[in-house]
Formats: sequence, C-alpha cells, structure tokens
Amino acid sequence: MDKWKAFTGGAGAVLVPAFEFFYGPGDIVLLTMLALLFFIVLDWMSGVSAAKKDASYASRYGIDGVIRTFFMLLLPAGGHLLDKIFGLPGFVFGTLAFGTLYHVIQSMTANTIRAGWSDWVPLPVLNLLIKWVKSELDQKIQRAESRKVVKEVPRNETGMD
Repeated sequence: MDKWKAFTGGAGAVLVPAFEFFYGPGDIVLLTMLALLFFIVLDWMSGVSAAKKDASYASRYGIDGVIRTFFMLLLPAGGHLLDKIFGLPGFVFGTLAFGTLYHVIQSMTANTIRAGWSDWVPLPVLNLLIKWVKSELDQKIQRAESRKVVKEVPRNETGMD
C-alpha cells in the first residue's frame, strides 16, 4: 500500500468520526460547516485587503482573529452537543451555525466595502448592503482608526523641528 493512501485513510478514519461527534452526521451538517468555513476564508481575504488599504494592518489583531475563528467554528459543535443533551433535533446547532454564518457574511460585506471592492456592485445593491452592514462597518472603521500605525516624521539634521 502506498504511504500517501495509508496516511489519508488513517486521517479519514480519525477525522470523520470526530467531525460527526462534534457537529453531527448528514449532508446538511457538512454543507453548513463548509459554507461557514468558505465565508470565513472570504472574510479573512477581504479583511486583510481592507486593513492593508487603510493602513491598520496589525499582526497582533490577525493572530487574535485566528483564535476568534476557531471559537466561531466551535460554536455549532457546542450547539450539537447541547442538542444531544436535551434531545433536540439540531435546533441549537442550526441556530448557532446560521447565526455565526450571518455574522461572518455581514463582516465580509463590511470588509469588502472597506477594501474598495464595492465599486463592482451596482449602486442600488450597494446602498442596500451598506444599510445592512452599517453598524458593522462603523465598528470596523473605528477599530481600524485606533490601530493605524503612526509614521514618525524625520527630524532635520540639526535635531530641531
């Protein structure tokens, strides 16, 4: 047997049952979590682009973002475990998964606007999107302003300003 096949088979034998234990079985669960992961990646991409554009890029905030992402990915798992405890048919999982997905899409949309990618969106649609993400956009702009790197102005050669 090829080493690669043995590795992937072993990984699948561990990861699939672990995923089903934490999130539950079924195509809907898998697709929901894939959608959440997909939009988190888009949120990261748009967030990095926006931060570089408005000069608020900070690696410390990015590292915290990785921790926040793991937290968001674990919320639906906690929901599934609560569903199992209370004998619910996926209600808490669905609420947490789709609530998190809603927040991530809102964040991604606000980042996209901050990054300047909204120029490709028709104006009536853009106005609706801005209205939808206004508070998220305001918070992101305020946070970006507080993180901006202040560039030091060089002194003249005499040391006098």
